[in-house]
Amino acid sequence: MFANKTLLITGGTGTFGNAVLRRFLATQIGEIRIFSRDEKKQEDMRLAYANPKLRFYIGDVRDESSLRDAMTGVDFVFHAAALKQVPSCEFFPLEALRTNALGTEHVLNAAIQNGVQRVIVLSTDKAVYPINAMGISKAMMEKLAVAKSRVAGTSTVISVTRYGNVMASRGSVIPLFLQQLQQGKPLTVTDPAMTRFMMTIEDAVDLVVYAFQHGNPGDIFVQKAPSCTLETLMLALKRLLHADNPIEVIGTRHSEKLYETLLTREEMTVAEDMGDYFRIPADNRNLNYALYFSEGSQDVTVHADYNSHNVPLQDVESMCALLRRLDCVKQALDGQTVEV
Repeated sequence: MFANKTLLITGGTGTFGNAVLRRFLATQIGEIRIFSRDEKKQEDMRLAYANPKLRFYIGDVRDESSLRDAMTGVDFVFHAAALKQVPSCEFFPLEALRTNALGTEHVLNAAIQNGVQRVIVLSTDKAVYPINAMGISKAMMEKLAVAKSRVAGTSTVISVTRYGNVMASRGSVIPLFLQQLQQGKPLTVTDPAMTRFMMTIEDAVDLVVYAFQHGNPGDIFVQKAPSCTLETLMLALKRLLHADNPIEVIGTRHSEKLYETLLTREEMTVAEDMGDYFRIPADNRNLNYALYFSEGSQDVTVHADYNSHNVPLQDVESMCALLRRLDCVKQALDGQTVEV
């Protein structure tokens, strides 16, 4: 399906972009374009991969004009560019809005104007019942994508993927815990009872590919993911490294949830169970407002949301098996120093 096609990845120098390159460069794909504003990371990637299928474009999704050349001749787009750190978005919410929401609008406009066949927009569980600026900006991003999909139709099919924590991604807690274990420091945790969905970066790529293969305009795709408490995660890491570091509870931080939600109860009333995934079809009601305000459904009252507290939780042994798949854990087990 990607043979001789051109793929553009916005924010392509990040964890997701590198995972896509590892997956796709060995295939018959024609060209992969990396679009980002970080020239140093682009140069590092250029030297590391040294692959003629790879092209690099400096630009910023905030600037719609910088997308023009990068989007010309593109068949497919994976839109991963985003501000993802909750604290920085909380202090600079307008910056989160500019990148995550308005930047997405620019990407979608450029894709439609250039006749791109498919766009997959990457979202997060923090967009569901959002309580922080990052989640709110991502929730707006989803709304923009679904609204734009109604305009683009099947000419440019726009779909969304939503997933939980990508284990060992940039800024995530697992590399921090590993570093603390290696340095003999206490493991600092906000609340041991917190639960989070856990998925590998390979799972994230699988979800995007699945959405690419099965997406209709405006669909949101969610992968059924394992969940665990932070206490279980720490105990699993300690077991793997044969460590006995103490655990220090530092308290829940501002704008942090006890658990994360991947589907709202409202979405669960319409979600299609596709085995390992859920598909949430777009709400394509027209501007007849009676369909919103005068008529309703009783289904919402009998469904529960899909969150990291009400799915089966992983135990220490199963988390050990999952953690062994991570490169940073493999490095730690080999005695290499893990960098955050």
